Amino acid sequence: MSQTRKKNPSDGETKLQTSFVNKFLKGSKLRSSESESRKESNDLNTTDFQPGDGTQKTATLDTAKPLALEMDLGSRLEKNEQFLQKLGTKAVDRHLDLNNCRLTTADVREMVALLPFVPDLEELDVSWNDFVGGTLHLITQQMHHVSKLKILRLGSCRLTTDDVRALGEALKAIPELEELNLSWNNKVGGNLPLILQEFQEGSKIQTLELVDCALTSEDGAFVGQLLPVLQNLEVLDLSINRNIGRSLHSIAQGLKSTSNLKVLKLHSCGLSQKSVKLLDAAFGHLNELRKLDLSCNKELGGGFEDSAAQLATLEHLEVLDLHQCSLTAGDVVSLTQVIPLLSSLQELDLSANKKMGSSSENLLSRLRFLPALKTLLINNCALQSETFRALAEASIHLPALEIFNLSWNKCVGGNLNLLLETLKLSTSLQVLRLSSCSLVTEDVALLASVIQTGHLAKLRKLDLSYNDSVCDTGWAIFCQNMWLLKELTELDISLRPSAFRDCGQWFRHLLCAVTKLPEITEIQMKRWILLASQEEELECFGQDHRSSIRFDRGGFQ
Repeated sequence: MSQTRKKNPSDGETKLQTSFVNKFLKGSKLRSSESESRKESNDLNTTDFQPGDGTQKTATLDTAKPLALEMDLGSRLEKNEQFLQKLGTKAVDRHLDLNNCRLTTADVREMVALLPFVPDLEELDVSWNDFVGGTLHLITQQMHHVSKLKILRLGSCRLTTDDVRALGEALKAIPELEELNLSWNNKVGGNLPLILQEFQEGSKIQTLELVDCALTSEDGAFVGQLLPVLQNLEVLDLSINRNIGRSLHSIAQGLKSTSNLKVLKLHSCGLSQKSVKLLDAAFGHLNELRKLDLSCNKELGGGFEDSAAQLATLEHLEVLDLHQCSLTAGDVVSLTQVIPLLSSLQELDLSANKKMGSSSENLLSRLRFLPALKTLLINNCALQSETFRALAEASIHLPALEIFNLSWNKCVGGNLNLLLETLKLSTSLQVLRLSSCSLVTEDVALLASVIQTGHLAKLRKLDLSYNDSVCDTGWAIFCQNMWLLKELTELDISLRPSAFRDCGQWFRHLLCAVTKLPEITEIQMKRWILLASQEEELECFGQDHRSSIRFDRGGFQ
């Protein structure tokens, strides 16, 4: 943490013109000076008609008051700056970020004392500070001093029921509020109306985040009733509230009135097959939607079979996350007709849907119609040979691809050559994950040859972990060529948790390559056992390269 600035004895009196004071109080000090000037002028005019001794006494008293006031103000300002420096926080004109600063109750009180001096404050973030809980009323009582506040973040502050009630009353004092984040506060659940009931027609709120707040079905119904009032809403995140699914009818009805919505997150909300039908009816009213997250709703499977038509109307959709939704073969057939029509799609996550492994050939082959796709996550989908072949052929037509995850699909092993053209043409690829793909020595040698010919130059993260079938020869060929990946930052070649192997001579090639990689920061090689001589080499390497390269060897450090 930053240390409080010490006074310089040669300066004489304490200097108040700090960067913090200058930025926050320039206007108020100017007004104070003008007021004092007018007061002095009036006092002089009055004393013209009084005896000399009286005049001198009055002038002394009148000048003493503003001097004392200025000294008090200076003391308060110095304490404010010391408070911010203690927390290692820089205050600027309109933003105060105390996120994860380990605030104590005393710190909260100091912050509260700061608020009257920042009337132009627009953003206040005290998230991830446990001691805010139980003391929020101290902050809300001063909200009238920061009536221009636009962003208020109180995530993971252990808010109490009293805090929730106090916040609801305080929102009236900040009518300009555009973003409210109350995520990870379980006392919000069951009390949501106490907070949001002050939102009225014409509310400026654009972002409402209520992740993991233990919301009840009644809270969900209230959200549905509130949505038509929030005409400016752009981001709604209700993720990790398992009871929301029970009140989705109300929420979906309310969504029809939020035509400006750009982000809708319902990750792990207890959605069911019926939920898809309810949401599909709302999609036709969400023409501006950019991101849709329905992931980790395991009861959703089968819901898309007859209810995905309106999803195709989301022409501006850029992110679609359906991972771990237990998608069925019927869902895949329905989505095959829809996903290729989402021409603006940049990120598609279908991972952890094992039932689609044998039925997604047509869907994956039609991904070629998504030229803007940057992120494709198909890991742990139990792909089979034909579906992998269809994906490989389609991926050739994805020139913008930056992140490609095929991990935990065993069919990739021995068939990586199907991706040869993709690896050569993917000039933007930054992340490639092939963990637990049953890769063999020939696959790793193929990858090395692609690297040797100058491809994959933009690659930053490469995951080849849990591919225990690759022999020492394969790792040697790979390590001899990896130095060409000049932008690589992370490499993972760890073994499975149950496997332990001695490092071969390729370890020396690995160390040699690392010395030529200017961006590398981490190499994971868990459960590889080093010989004594290799331990010495690694120790010498660490002494010569003290920078920040971390070798993660599991239990063998």
